[in-house]
Amino acid sequence: MSSSSLNTSTSGRRPSYSHPARPHVLAVLTPQEQEHFLPGDAMRELGELAGTLTLADSTKLDQDTLAELLQKTHPDVLLACWKTPPLPAEPPPSLRYVCYLAGSVRKLVTRRHVENGLLVTTWGNSISRTVAECALLLVLACLRRVNGWTLDMHLRGAWKAPDFVTHSLFGRRVGLHGFGRISQNLAELLKPFDVQISALSPSVTDDLLAKHGVARATSLEELFSGSEIIVELAGLTPRSQHSVREEHLRMIPEPGVFVNVGRGAIVEPEGLLRVAREGRIQFGLDVHEVEPLPADSPLRGMHNVMLLPHLGGPTIDRRRDAGAFALENLRAFIDGRTPDALVSPQVYDSAS
Repeated sequence: MSSSSLNTSTSGRRPSYSHPARPHVLAVLTPQEQEHFLPGDAMRELGELAGTLTLADSTKLDQDTLAELLQKTHPDVLLACWKTPPLPAEPPPSLRYVCYLAGSVRKLVTRRHVENGLLVTTWGNSISRTVAECALLLVLACLRRVNGWTLDMHLRGAWKAPDFVTHSLFGRRVGLHGFGRISQNLAELLKPFDVQISALSPSVTDDLLAKHGVARATSLEELFSGSEIIVELAGLTPRSQHSVREEHLRMIPEPGVFVNVGRGAIVEPEGLLRVAREGRIQFGLDVHEVEPLPADSPLRGMHNVMLLPHLGGPTIDRRRDAGAFALENLRAFIDGRTPDALVSPQVYDSAS
């Protein structure tokens, strides 16, 4: 574990920053997480925002040693990421805010922590455009049958036959299940393709849909039967779990594409597998109900199923977007404002 305080000096060049009214920030990150999320000036900005900044390498900590470090340093803020060990059941009273650089906090904090008033934030919508970008990638790959061609050309020396089939995205009908920020970004990315977009998202206003040129669908049946391409982006709740069933997938008209970059558990897995085995629908799946996807999953090796290992979030070069979002949240916390992307008990329950 390495620890340093910006109340002393930084590399002997910059003056120290001492803000008694500002928080003590404990950043528990791997060197790689620090490099990707807080490159260059971002790390310096973190030091300027904090009254005291203590850095700890999470690869050298476990849950017990993190608890000891928290008791020793009494931070106001914990800056955490994927490899940060779980928070102890009783963190020190000084800890008021956990600023999480990534997505789901379930491995870091418990619901009880949130219920007891600990402020917790995630990367929120800072990654929406990169997830939308991944959705577009999968849609295009499915239409062009990239997965099947890749398998056959690499493993079987194949080349196209006179009766090969591929499709274009231009002029298609696209259905979005859910219309949060990712779907909104995707709607903008789709505009050059002159597609007709509809969305099923009952809580979204007509004005928001109209702003993005999107028509409202009133049921899954309407959405799936009226869209040649479906992109799954609905939030996961007890009600939405397994809400997309075999009969819905069968409703998708030719050329038939189903992409999921949202939550794997939205789709009933047995029905998905049965439809996939028939080969009519092209699937692009970045998320899966069981992750990692089991090595013996029957989805592996299918020509019509493009698989990604849940990497639709920020690419390495865009993790800095989440870092910048975290710094804005830290600034809000210091100023007495409410940070964005707060994890409430309800948000905690819906995360996976």
